[in-house]
Amino acid sequence: MLQKISTDKAPAAIGPYSQGIIVNGMLFASGQIPINPANGNIEGEDITAQAELVMKNVGALLTEAGTSYANVVKTTCFLADMGDFAAFNEVYAKYFTEKPARSCVAVKTLPKNVLCEVEVIAAL
Repeated sequence: MLQKISTDKAPAAIGPYSQGIIVNGMLFASGQIPINPANGNIEGEDITAQAELVMKNVGALLTEAGTSYANVVKTTCFLADMGDFAAFNEVYAKYFTEKPARSCVAVKTLPKNVLCEVEVIAAL
C-alpha cells in the first residue's frame, strides 16, 4: 500500500505528483528546489544559498516521513551549471554525512530556472 507524504514545511507539489511516497519501508521523495514553503518564493541568489534551502526542504520531507538524512540511501542531484559542483558539494556534505549513493548531473533548465534540485530515497 502506498502512503503519501505531505508537509507544509516543504514546498507544495506544483503539479500532479506527491511530495513523497512511502512503500515497503522506503521513502521516495520528489525533487526539492529552493522554494521557501512559507511564501512560495524562490530564494537564494547563488548556488550555496539555494542548496541550503533545498537541503532544508529535503529535511522537512524526511522528518515528516519519520526518517532522517542518516537513512538516505540514494540521492539524485541536478545542477543547472556543473561549474557550481564544488560549491554545491560543500553544502551537500554537511547534510549527507553518511555518504549515500549519488548521481549528479547537469541539466539544461530546472523548474523556475533554479540552480539545483535534489531528490532522495530513504529507509524508514
